[in-house]
Amino acid sequence: MSIQLSRRGFLASAAVSALAVGMAGVKARSAFAAETAGLDAMAQAELVARGETTSLELVNAAIDRIEAVNPKVNAVVTETFDRARELAASGKLPESPLSGVPYLIKDLDDVKGVRTTHGSRLMAETIAEENSAMTTYADEAGLVVLGKTNTPEFGLLGTTESLLLGPCHNPWGLDHSTGGSSGGAAAAVASGMLPVAHATDGGGSIRIPASCCGVFGLKPSRGRMDLGGHAMPGDIGVQNSVSRSVRDSAMVFSLSEDRRDKAVFKPVGYVSEPVNRKLKVGFGTADYFGKEPDPEVKAALEDVAKLCADLGHEIVEVKNPLNGEEFIDRFLTIWASGPANLVAMAKAKGLDPNEVLEPWTVGLAEFYAAKPEGALNETVAYFKQVEAQMDQFMSGFDVWLTPVLSSPPPKLGQQAPTVPFDTLFERTVQYVAYTPVHNVAGTPAMSVPLSWSKAGLPIGSQFAARKGQEGLLYALALQLEQARPWADKHAPVFAG
Repeated sequence: MSIQLSRRGFLASAAVSALAVGMAGVKARSAFAAETAGLDAMAQAELVARGETTSLELVNAAIDRIEAVNPKVNAVVTETFDRARELAASGKLPESPLSGVPYLIKDLDDVKGVRTTHGSRLMAETIAEENSAMTTYADEAGLVVLGKTNTPEFGLLGTTESLLLGPCHNPWGLDHSTGGSSGGAAAAVASGMLPVAHATDGGGSIRIPASCCGVFGLKPSRGRMDLGGHAMPGDIGVQNSVSRSVRDSAMVFSLSEDRRDKAVFKPVGYVSEPVNRKLKVGFGTADYFGKEPDPEVKAALEDVAKLCADLGHEIVEVKNPLNGEEFIDRFLTIWASGPANLVAMAKAKGLDPNEVLEPWTVGLAEFYAAKPEGALNETVAYFKQVEAQMDQFMSGFDVWLTPVLSSPPPKLGQQAPTVPFDTLFERTVQYVAYTPVHNVAGTPAMSVPLSWSKAGLPIGSQFAARKGQEGLLYALALQLEQARPWADKHAPVFAG
């Protein structure tokens, strides 16, 4: 009996076959996305270099992971998936150790043609006309930008909960803060969306979210990166990345550090070997107010100090030399000068600052307005004194070990920008009492994910060194990573 297939039957059969092939493709792509979730950026780039995969496949895998977990985390707030796919498939990526690897830019920096909100209703519809310096470095490194990451309004808080973009949820506990201001970047990396992401730091904004999200983050020395002339008041802001592996951060750093003849520091290059000498480690857990952190943080840092001793390093007890009350008042004078300008900008546009800026931002502007004339210049002079004081203090040891934060990640809402100003002021000042000193002193500092609380929340350890000593910090981080690996320790919300 001959079988005659009608056109309708043929189309139905073809559709079933195509669906089967399509489903197989979806499953294969989904499996690849899961398989690569745990790979760091260097490993992903090596797959491309060996011809075992393509940049487009890496990009599609990262997009799949973002679409799978971002609804829970809210780390990625602007997507540029189509242009990322087009770039990845173009064959025009520059040769680089990270060529073809997916990347995300924090929503404080510009990507040409893409909105830059700064986490604020005031800037919600702003489209960037040019790339920022760090976006340009990412392009030159062959990294493929998939979008922008969540940030608090103008990076002004140590938590990522802006009224415009919504709260970013910690993959280790969705009702907990990711820290800030690079909270979206750290959450994206911690949840396995991608292995490394751009981050910035004006008062702890790389180290704080790295600590909260159990990833690695290093704040470079002042002047290490060429930021294209866009300096924060007091020249306290720097940029780098957050990552799961130390080597990823070290590579991004090496590809974006200032290598011009007039660079402030001689380039470090790519640090690939652990430290091989005995270091003198200054250690103390009290902040510049003389206050001890949460008992779990104190115990974690004492354990890390013991780890360093077991690795052969010398531990010496030191005390933070700063007057915390004077320091924080001066620091917040600089910090609040930006919000004062933002309030003036809103008024110049005929807008009510209370409608387009958050209560915390407006409160900082009022804090600044209450300062006497000349306070900003006096603060800049004070910063130079602190820099000299810290240079002298840190000349007595190789690295300085302290907590990153005074507590494990708090619950979302506890430090939200809508908390009454005086309450939020006190909470913030106490919470971040270990990080701003390095922005003022210009010293490099890193958060290393070596500890977790009883509730399973990350607790970072801050190691700092003298200016220009990023190479030493990366080498120490590589040693710590070998001694107490964290790469296979995944958050409960993880795309793999």
